[in-house]
Amino acid sequence: MTALAAGSAFPKLDVARLGGGTLSLGTPRGGHDWQLVVVYRGLHCPLCKKYLAQLQELESDFNALGVDVVTVSGDPENKAQAMVDEKELSLAMGYGLSVTQMDALGIYISDPRSPQETDQPFPEPGLFVVNGDGAIQMVDVSNAPFLRPDLQSVLNGVKFVRSNDYPIRGTHKAA
Repeated sequence: MTALAAGSAFPKLDVARLGGGTLSLGTPRGGHDWQLVVVYRGLHCPLCKKYLAQLQELESDFNALGVDVVTVSGDPENKAQAMVDEKELSLAMGYGLSVTQMDALGIYISDPRSPQETDQPFPEPGLFVVNGDGAIQMVDVSNAPFLRPDLQSVLNGVKFVRSNDYPIRGTHKAA
């Protein structure tokens, strides 16, 4: 795994979209010029269910700032659909993220602890704010389900960055 650096180009990845078609990670939709990409662990994760429900509540606020909101996991279509049905989500939901794609995103990958959890390697949480130049404006990658950024803080941060032409932070390289 190689972490994606703040300020680097976000890798353009296409995944299957729930409801049909393709979801292009890193390519904003709907006239928006930025994109928020949320990688979640899968249907087996109760913290992900809560997080996606919170994201659903804030989606229109992100959209008002010009930010397209997309979510993706390694789950197959039936589990992604079960997540949408259970939490009554209308978020753009990508599914079937491959291990190679997870690695390209620089996210941690875990093996299931049991068949009851899930039956394949899955991504740990990741959140990427991709700016209008296709660069990573903000990034948060975790190796455990318990660590993820507060979505209201992310929204407030995006609003501040966009209103104040705030630069990408964390790009200093050691000599």
